[in-house]
Amino acid sequence: MNSTNYIANQPDASKGNGKRMAILGAGESGVGAAYLAKQQGYEVFVSDFGAIAPSYKKQLEDWQIPFEEKQHTEAEILKAVEVIKSPGIPDKVAIVKKIKEQQIPVISEIEFAGRYTNAKIIGITGSNGKTTTTSLTYHILKNAGLNVGLAGNIGKSFAYQVATEKFDYYVLELSSFMLDDMYRFKTDIAILLNITPDHLDRYDYKLENYAAAKFRILQNQTENDVFIYCADDPETIKGLQTREVIAKQLPFSIEKEIKQGACLHNETIIINAQNEPFEMSINELALQGKHNIYNSMASGIVAKFLEIRNPSIRESMGNFKNIEHRLESVGKISGISFINDSKATNVNSTWYALESMSTDVVLILGGVDKGNDYSMLKDLVKQKVKAIVCLGKDNKLIHEAFEDVVEIIVNTNSAQEAVLVSYHLAKKGDTVLLSPACASFDLFKNYEDRGNQFKQAVKEL
Repeated sequence: MNSTNYIANQPDASKGNGKRMAILGAGESGVGAAYLAKQQGYEVFVSDFGAIAPSYKKQLEDWQIPFEEKQHTEAEILKAVEVIKSPGIPDKVAIVKKIKEQQIPVISEIEFAGRYTNAKIIGITGSNGKTTTTSLTYHILKNAGLNVGLAGNIGKSFAYQVATEKFDYYVLELSSFMLDDMYRFKTDIAILLNITPDHLDRYDYKLENYAAAKFRILQNQTENDVFIYCADDPETIKGLQTREVIAKQLPFSIEKEIKQGACLHNETIIINAQNEPFEMSINELALQGKHNIYNSMASGIVAKFLEIRNPSIRESMGNFKNIEHRLESVGKISGISFINDSKATNVNSTWYALESMSTDVVLILGGVDKGNDYSMLKDLVKQKVKAIVCLGKDNKLIHEAFEDVVEIIVNTNSAQEAVLVSYHLAKKGDTVLLSPACASFDLFKNYEDRGNQFKQAVKEL
């Protein structure tokens, strides 16, 4: 459904007044949306085609919200004036097609929750670095004493927080799937980190469709709002050439000088956004590696724009602890470092991980391939990787991509086996890096499960 149809059909943002709201998916976002919808006076029905986790089931029961699992009852769902869809459900599934045929608006939890808060919204999207930048931005704002919430693809659902908290600011990690179902929602500060091929199976295998989803973060912005973006990212620059940006633009770059925004000069980040400039040596940043200079710049621009004091920004950027499963140090055994980067579910994330390595690497790769092009990893693999340990059911493409640049490629079927094999292939001073470049659900529940099993296996060595 295009946005004009959507807006024509959309109920106003007032109370639900007993109208039916159907929610597809009973994970964190769906259950949070159900709570807010009930609070706002809607008659709520939650439907999940899979099994609902016991903790979420208990919440729905406690709140007396009707739900079903392992099925979608069309008659119940199609009574709704509006449907809130989990970002993980593609538009091509039968029930979503039916809903759209009936001209019932389909929105995201973020769109819905945005109607009921006047908080300032900082929205962060991009193919890589979203979670790190969102967490760092939240850390800087919270440490500066701002009344701020963290939501989106991370933490407690935005809708649940809108229903139960009174934050003045929200830092939201926004995926392309969330942005697809957002129409009237507006970010006061929008960050677009980068655009590289990911999830192309959801976008007809067209990069321009995926890029268009990312650029939806700009919709509804005014001249009072801010757009922060990477001036070194070719797809972002290409996308900007065909779009009118009304908001104030604050780019960041490590390759060129930027007057308003952020740039790098002699290994020092310089940020000009409001008042006095902010400067900090990249060696003092808690987050190391080229990609993390970009992430720190983006977060730093937000902080400067919100007029947070320089000493406070410097302290937060220096003491930030990275998120679990993202280049997470698991420890050293026999002089071999083990790093858990299970959150690297696409090739670009793995490229960033390898780029930040300063030792020889035994690389654990593989899982469910989303149409990966491994060629971009070849040069880095040639320079830094002494062996590849495959962790997935089908490793044919990995063998084909790297057999001419890496002598040793081994197949394994469990995290425990992968860690054991890697340990024997590595020597003192090397790094064993789990950075799979693939989704995890062939052998694991999700990337967290994969990362946790990896960490457990390292402990057992």
